[in-house]
Amino acid sequence: MTGSIEGVERFDSPGKGRGLRVTRPFKVGELLFSCPAYSYVLSVKERGCCCEFCFTRKQGLAKCGKCKKAFYCNVKCQKIQKERCLSEKMLLIGEIQSHTEDEDNEKREMTEADVAGLHRFYSKHLDVPDHKELLTLFSQVACNGFTIEDDELSHLGTAIYPDVALINHSCLPSVIVTFNGTSAEVRAVQDMKPGDEVLISYIDLLYPTDDRNNRLRESYYFTCDCQECKSKSKDKIKLKVRKRSDSIEPDVINNMVRYARKTIREFRAIKHIKTPTELLEMCEQSLEEMGAVFDDSNVYMLHMTYQAMGVCMYMQDADGAVRYGEKLLRPYSQLYPPYSLNVSSIYLKLGRLYLGLQRHSAGISALKKAMAIMEVAHGKDHFYITELRNLIAQK
Repeated sequence: MTGSIEGVERFDSPGKGRGLRVTRPFKVGELLFSCPAYSYVLSVKERGCCCEFCFTRKQGLAKCGKCKKAFYCNVKCQKIQKERCLSEKMLLIGEIQSHTEDEDNEKREMTEADVAGLHRFYSKHLDVPDHKELLTLFSQVACNGFTIEDDELSHLGTAIYPDVALINHSCLPSVIVTFNGTSAEVRAVQDMKPGDEVLISYIDLLYPTDDRNNRLRESYYFTCDCQECKSKSKDKIKLKVRKRSDSIEPDVINNMVRYARKTIREFRAIKHIKTPTELLEMCEQSLEEMGAVFDDSNVYMLHMTYQAMGVCMYMQDADGAVRYGEKLLRPYSQLYPPYSLNVSSIYLKLGRLYLGLQRHSAGISALKKAMAIMEVAHGKDHFYITELRNLIAQK
């Protein structure tokens, strides 16, 4: 162990291995700790829009004179070198779990192909670790990498935070991880007392228990046994069916669940190769099909509604995006935990869309609701909050 973090300690969590717990009380919205990234990379689609070092999004970035590909705010961002060990106070990078022994043949073959490609293209120019070490590194990133997101949950980049990797999963999280530039910040979303474990959610919590645990087993090799997974208290409302004069047979519901899961998988697989019009048609067709059985608040309906909203925004169809976005607000607020960024991001998107459509009152109301959540999740001094305050004040 290389150090400590005030108010937090490493411990052996029963049934989970190592973990973190608090040693003093924390209130909702209070910062437990901040962790600089051990290593990070900007998303390719953000190159030229965000600084490669600090991830600040702005115009007028300067292109690197050597590689001609990277962009930076200024010379300071281009030349500064971080002190790596600042992100390893509680856990060394070499101690991060890899789960290579748990990977199935398909996942191992995919990793092998990535490693072979890395050797083929970079081994002549870089000092690349050997094959076995790279397999471990790839698996460590897959299990412990964090997606750095902006205020609307768009992907900015990927990073590794050793100390944050100590935090275990729960479908009833006590903290949330957000990002300030490339640093991760861990804030309480529940009041915590000394001895309480620090718990985050590794996955999207919108989905019912079986879906969540399938995702956890597939990506992280464990099954959650939190109180929500034991009680399945929200599953009934998450899988709500449409009210009809005739009752819907269980077989019909089960078949529609299988159809919904298949459609979601297919959408993910093809969304980068289909045109926006084709994607929107797929969303609308699946919503019509599922809508014969599922209520509008059913999570599979919500999933495709969210995708439809995103496609409309990409097509600059503000009215269409608003129409789909408004269908998400009430069920999202009911199904997600308090202070969920999934909820605040919808309020943000709708707020900006409303303002663009000259619906100023609705826009300001939505932005204020987003800010109420973000002040807890990001902290009141975060630059996202400053930007929101300024936007609201200008209107």
